[in-house]
Amino acid sequence: MPSEFDLINQHFTHATPCTLLGIGDDAALIKPSRGRVLAVAADMLVGGRHFFTDADPESVGHKALAVNLSDMAAMGAVPRWATLGIALPNADERWVAAMSKGFMALARKHGVDLIGGDTTKGPLNLCVQIIGEVPARQALRRDGAKPGDDIWVSGTLGDAALAVAARNRNIKLKPAERKLAQQRLDWPQPRVALGLALRGVARSAIDVSDGLLADLGHICERSKVAAVVAMERLPVSPLMKRYRDVPAAQAALLGGGDDYELCFTAAPAKRAAVESAALRARTTVTRIGRVIRAPAGVCSVAVVDRDGLPLSVQQKGFDHFG
Repeated sequence: MPSEFDLINQHFTHATPCTLLGIGDDAALIKPSRGRVLAVAADMLVGGRHFFTDADPESVGHKALAVNLSDMAAMGAVPRWATLGIALPNADERWVAAMSKGFMALARKHGVDLIGGDTTKGPLNLCVQIIGEVPARQALRRDGAKPGDDIWVSGTLGDAALAVAARNRNIKLKPAERKLAQQRLDWPQPRVALGLALRGVARSAIDVSDGLLADLGHICERSKVAAVVAMERLPVSPLMKRYRDVPAAQAALLGGGDDYELCFTAAPAKRAAVESAALRARTTVTRIGRVIRAPAGVCSVAVVDRDGLPLSVQQKGFDHFG
């Protein structure tokens, strides 16, 4: 059975061209570019909680980095460095090799250096810390939304949570449909290019990881505003469109999480700039609502039907302790 250091040396020691000192010492040494500040985030993926333990290990490695890249996208930051902590029930080299393949393929695609981490025995768990760079005054934040802003979202919503609902037998999908939904769950595509293109255009941004309503709610709370979202405007895939009226699908669409799209606000005068940014990033964006003043100081998100009437929404988003 390989040792901890055998696994590190064989699967996680790679060239780090953007790093002063990488894996092999007590700490890495990095140097930010002139005029930039560091954006730092961390996400933990726990087996059985954030991914099914029988998932393709290559997809697990991809997702572990992708969810962190999504945080960089939401800040308008260029991802540069990452650390990876792993707890494994046993030293399964085949599983580690496949997981590393998925992680490193995405790291190379986005120019991210893996500069350190830790490996230990324990319940299956991957924890990634990512560090990026952004000009200080161009960072996208959650606290910049203003009343009157448009609310936008990238891509489509709900398919990943639809896969979870199918796995939990809350909805029945055909085999081909389930495969499509599972692809969205296991292989999220972080919108890094869009985040960079939205610098100077968007007033606020967040990645949709815990569900649209929950994450848009975070923007509202930080910006001291409220929001109104039009249900019929939410962008959906052909798969979600087929099941949109099913309660489990509606819950997935509004609060299921795991989309890793960007939700952001921008002034109406910036609509052409938003469309241009999306074109440069080669993704779609959809205007789904508007920011309003918080009534009586309540920073809430309302969902309305095509006639502008409020809809009752039960599921607000994923809660790790819910």
